[in-house]
Amino acid sequence: MHDIETTAADSFPSLDEPYFEVPDPDRLAPGRPSPHPPRILLLYGSLRERSYSRFLAEESARLLRRMGAETRIFDPHGLPLPDSVPADHPKVAELRALSQWSEGQVWVSPERHGTITGILKCQIDWLPLESGGVRPTQGRTLAVMQVSGGSQSFNAVNAMRVLGRWMRMVTIPNQSSVAKAHQEFDEAGRMKPSPYYDRVVDVMEELVKFTLLVRDRSGYLTSRYSERREAGLKEAGEAHTLVAAAMSGGRTG
Repeated sequence: MHDIETTAADSFPSLDEPYFEVPDPDRLAPGRPSPHPPRILLLYGSLRERSYSRFLAEESARLLRRMGAETRIFDPHGLPLPDSVPADHPKVAELRALSQWSEGQVWVSPERHGTITGILKCQIDWLPLESGGVRPTQGRTLAVMQVSGGSQSFNAVNAMRVLGRWMRMVTIPNQSSVAKAHQEFDEAGRMKPSPYYDRVVDVMEELVKFTLLVRDRSGYLTSRYSERREAGLKEAGEAHTLVAAAMSGGRTG
């Protein structure tokens, strides 16, 4: 076995070394695991009185609580269209506060015209893309599910996966698509026993596991070279400006 020689091809002239880190498995071990239950926010995408996406969100919340999680379900009634009101609108502020509180989320949408509903997209669009230089949703776990009026489809869950990736969330591998949802819930809105119900249990179980795995490591998992470099250069620039201002002030004084 020959030693690997360092050549010009192994150099990294474009790399800013002070901000480069080799991934360290020791840093993936949390020093002190969070003592509180996993915090899960659930969003649903219909305003109908008999809303199957709401029924599925409520059924999921029951399962999550049974698994030891703490849950909140956001009611989208009264949420204005994105950018139609200031961000301090009470419903917008409520949604953003719940998203900040959460460590994981569940998004449930009906499929309408081959994708998610505007009701769910409105909620996601109100979540800010940036706060303090980072996306507030990054590092949170996400489970996606849909309900359909007809045969089983995966268009809505696929659309939500794209959104979850854009929001830099850790979207779990499992998902649920409930076909002919009107047949899967009783008059009280409880989900009937079926393979669909079993899959929902699977998804919630996986979400809790991933949330426990990720939440105390999200800071390290979402630490990125580009962002470290940008913040470092900005800090250096601000420090240089302060020094220059102090020196200039000293001369004029």
